[in-house]
Amino acid sequence: MFEKILIANRGEIALRINRACKEMGIATVAIHSTADADAMHVRLADESVCVGPAPASQSYLNIPAILAACEITGAEAIHPGYGFLSENARFAEIVKEHKITFIGPEPEHIRMMGDKITAKQAVKAVGIPVVPGSDGGVSDADSARVAEEIGYPVLIKATAGGGGRGMKVAQTPADLSLALSTARHEAKTAFGNDQVYMEKYLQKPRHIEIQVLADSAGNVVHLGERDCSLQRRHQKVLEEAGSPALNAAQRDEIGGVVTRALNKLGYLGAGTIEFLFEDGRFYFIEMNTRLQVEHPISEAITGIDIVREQIRIAAGGLLEFKQEDIAFSGHAIECRINAENPFTFQPSPGLITTFHTPGGLGVRFDSAIYDGYKIPPYYDSLAGKLIVHGRNRNECLMRLRRALDELVVGGIETTIPLFQQLVRDPDILNGEYHIHWLEQWLAKHKH
Repeated sequence: MFEKILIANRGEIALRINRACKEMGIATVAIHSTADADAMHVRLADESVCVGPAPASQSYLNIPAILAACEITGAEAIHPGYGFLSENARFAEIVKEHKITFIGPEPEHIRMMGDKITAKQAVKAVGIPVVPGSDGGVSDADSARVAEEIGYPVLIKATAGGGGRGMKVAQTPADLSLALSTARHEAKTAFGNDQVYMEKYLQKPRHIEIQVLADSAGNVVHLGERDCSLQRRHQKVLEEAGSPALNAAQRDEIGGVVTRALNKLGYLGAGTIEFLFEDGRFYFIEMNTRLQVEHPISEAITGIDIVREQIRIAAGGLLEFKQEDIAFSGHAIECRINAENPFTFQPSPGLITTFHTPGGLGVRFDSAIYDGYKIPPYYDSLAGKLIVHGRNRNECLMRLRRALDELVVGGIETTIPLFQQLVRDPDILNGEYHIHWLEQWLAKHKH
């Protein structure tokens, strides 16, 4: 086992990794920018190293500075968390070249899944169902023919994309050329690559993802599904495990498909396969070759510490459980508490003047904020994650309602009031929502 791990991240996820390391008896090194000198992840780690000024490009993305921090402190492994360098295949390679362990998948799998087209081809070859679409990038000349074959409406997506940029819908043939040129322009601006591909646009699908763990001996298990359909601009807002839309047979079926596929690929570590689900059918969207923001809800229903497993697998350990050993218990929901206006989503960095976290059975709050902490304006606005677990979905929703009413974050605007309304909405209570539901709800409830 490793004796010392460097955590190449900040905020709540750096704290989460630090906790797993401490419970395993592993020493920790925090990295930080000058803006994060008094951050909680810096205070709680055994050692800390400043890797640059406030902008992420000069600190949390500064590969030479991060490697130097490993050399200085003698860290044997790097955990990248999520975001920043977590899905940078070149970073994973460089870390390996320096004889440091990268706590994550092999660079080849990060690269394969990082490009939407190669990812789709790879998973299709190992039996994962995909959305009907073009077999690769689409040229303007071919676009009309490809769209007709797929059937309208079609979705045009940037091959190098993410976060909803470079995505446009063409409802009819008349919309196609404008949607194509807009998507290409957005893709070029955001990613420096104007290549786009096309796939069928599903009308009211749910976003269902399967959490997997795989070791070096080819053992692969899934930890059930998460329903991440409550989204705004393709950013997840609230997640549930399991999904109100799936039954046990569907869970077992898609879980089996995914674990067999990743075994064939020789995948290593934690990963998440994301699907759109409509009319009882699953369609692959993408694979995230890293820890997900919403991993705690899978931990809640399985009792398995995913970060601990990532570290054990990276150290050469084998999974200590088989699929039949994993028992799904109850229901869990996570709310992303962002430092934002709850209805316009305008970022609201600043000083936290009062802070009280909810407690009680089945309540977890993953956050790096504290009373008197100043949220810097340079990074993601996620202030904390409220995770609630109950014996069933109804108990979970009632517990979540209570926990939201107890949570106090003063001095800044947060998304708490949004969630207080959502957990009382009939559609949410009935589990009847889809990936467009929240944007339609927000349009109706303009504040």
